[in-house]
Amino acid sequence: MAQEGVAELRDWLFLLLLCLTLLVEVLECAAAASQSLTSEGDVVCPSVCRCDEDFIYCNDRGLSAIPPLPPSATVLYLQNNHIDNAGLPNSLEHLTTVRVIYLYDNELDDFPMHLPPSLRELHLQDNNIRVLPRAALARLPQLEKLHLDDNSVSTVSIEDQAFADNPRLRLLFLSRNHLSSIPSGLPSSLEELRLDDNRISTIPTHAFRGLSSLRRLVLDGNLLANQRIADDTFSRLSNLTELSLVRNSLQTPPLNLPSAHLQRLSLQDNAMIHMPRGSLDGMRRLQRLDLSGNNLTTLPRGLFRDLEGLGQLLVRGNPWHCGCNLRWLYDWLEAKGNTITVRGLTCQTPERVRDMPLRDLTSQMDDCELAAAGGGVVGGAGSAGGGGAGNNKMSGAGVAASSTTLSPPQGSLFTLRSKRPVLPDTGMDYTLGSSGVGKNLALNVKPLSHDSIRVTWSVAQPSSSFRLSWLRLGTSSAMGSITETLVRGDRREYLLTALQPASSYIICMVPLVSGSGSKGSMSGGDTDSDEAPVCAKAETSDPNLSEVDQGEDKGSEQITSLPLAGIIGGATAIVSLAFIFGIFCWYGHRAGRLSSRDHYNRSSSRKSKHYDDYIESGTKKDTTILEIRGPGFQMTPMAAREPLQPKPIREDYIIHTIFPSNGTGLYKPPNHMSNSGYGTNRGYREGGIPDIDYSYT
Repeated sequence: MAQEGVAELRDWLFLLLLCLTLLVEVLECAAAASQSLTSEGDVVCPSVCRCDEDFIYCNDRGLSAIPPLPPSATVLYLQNNHIDNAGLPNSLEHLTTVRVIYLYDNELDDFPMHLPPSLRELHLQDNNIRVLPRAALARLPQLEKLHLDDNSVSTVSIEDQAFADNPRLRLLFLSRNHLSSIPSGLPSSLEELRLDDNRISTIPTHAFRGLSSLRRLVLDGNLLANQRIADDTFSRLSNLTELSLVRNSLQTPPLNLPSAHLQRLSLQDNAMIHMPRGSLDGMRRLQRLDLSGNNLTTLPRGLFRDLEGLGQLLVRGNPWHCGCNLRWLYDWLEAKGNTITVRGLTCQTPERVRDMPLRDLTSQMDDCELAAAGGGVVGGAGSAGGGGAGNNKMSGAGVAASSTTLSPPQGSLFTLRSKRPVLPDTGMDYTLGSSGVGKNLALNVKPLSHDSIRVTWSVAQPSSSFRLSWLRLGTSSAMGSITETLVRGDRREYLLTALQPASSYIICMVPLVSGSGSKGSMSGGDTDSDEAPVCAKAETSDPNLSEVDQGEDKGSEQITSLPLAGIIGGATAIVSLAFIFGIFCWYGHRAGRLSSRDHYNRSSSRKSKHYDDYIESGTKKDTTILEIRGPGFQMTPMAAREPLQPKPIREDYIIHTIFPSNGTGLYKPPNHMSNSGYGTNRGYREGGIPDIDYSYT
């Protein structure tokens, strides 16, 4: 009994162990199923959106609020909706895996507060955000890129130290806002800053303090001028590689630009009138320089001496004066060859080289070299003579001139200045014309632009040189300063440049007689002749009215040319009409003659025929048988007659029906004509053959 009890107990224990094992398996399966259902519920994509793994596309859906999103999302596309601040749920800050959010082109009025702290890139452009609070930005410690373009942010609406809690911020875009100055408290980690199309007019010394990592700075479309930019403003940006100052009011490049790492410099569409000689020194890594859309006429020698890596030079939209002042640039471009791309270096003056690229002026530049080698340069001409005074055969001067950092003065040989103008007659009437005639000299002056005047002359006797002087008239014609220069005797024109716009000038010339001394000496060599100076007066135009005047001149030229064009056009039209009318008359006359001649020939031929009518009817006559291509008949002559007479009386023919050997007719009526009551003669009638069997011709 005891053994049986032990065996029964053992069986019960085994059964209990088996039940416990089954229970554990059931519990594990239930837990796994529950976890699976829970995870499936978390990744449910909103019905109004489209999900592609961790990318949630809810853009362009007309949403006014953000729907519940799965926690595994990393990139949220919510742009182009109607989401306002009330439509941003607080649950967004619990999405710890989100890295990028696109919320541009919505209806946000304030900076969002409850954003995921893991966010690294935030796009909020094209909203109506006005304030940048530090508290909201402090919730985004990992933020690296912040786009706030096209909002309503002003300088005073950015809280102090607003970016102090964003140590990783590398990119900040604030284009097209209402900023009047550079925001303060920018993080030192910033690498790219865009502030274009704002209202920034002043940049103080401390504006970019601490931004040693900044590599790209864009300040296009502001109100910047040289007087309101501190001298060492940009010198603190030691790692800057790109600087853009497009569409401002700069007259020269800002001072102390960073040169160590700068690769792209954009200065187009300003008001620059000259480039200081050392403004680009040290920029050995510069690859692209854009000076388009300014008022530059020349560039000083040595401006590009450090630009070893320059690959693009854009200078279109400038009134370049291609004289010997740009000979150095021509040589520099020739030395660079194909390693540099130049756009827009097209001459505007002198007139003979207008619209020609500088690189194509090979012969003109050779003339400059010959003039310089021939002793045209008098002591100190390179520094005293300005580049705008011209060149040999191009601008009127016979030497190469170099530009300075200031506006180039007139005169290419040497310049003499006195307190009083040394004119031939101090009591003369200054109401002169545009031309003057002397004993041996005829002088003519003509303004070319708002800052240049062309001087031409002719002489009756050759002279070794000419003394040319000009005076700008002020409030008093008796006071002022004269600028003088010597012109070689073989020259007959000279171009005065860098003059004051909207000003009156008296220009005088006197031939010089060769004397003792060196030809190139300033003190000796040529002496004044006994002839009195010949003077003329010219006025430079106002640059503000130049476009209007040019339009009026073109209109007057067009009006003047209208009568001549009308006469030529009218004469051409009359000749053309007469020619066409003559062709029609000739054609009508010829057609009438042909018609009458044809009628006459026909009528006369009928009267003078010596043969029968078969020829006229188009049928060839045979003496044995005449066969007409009709259905089922032939014509044979009745009997042999005499040969044709000039006027045959009559020939008789009998029409015989031709029957084949099988007794059927040649005519086969159409399928729809099945009535046999008419016989075969019906077919003859339909074919236009008469019913009678005897015919006369």
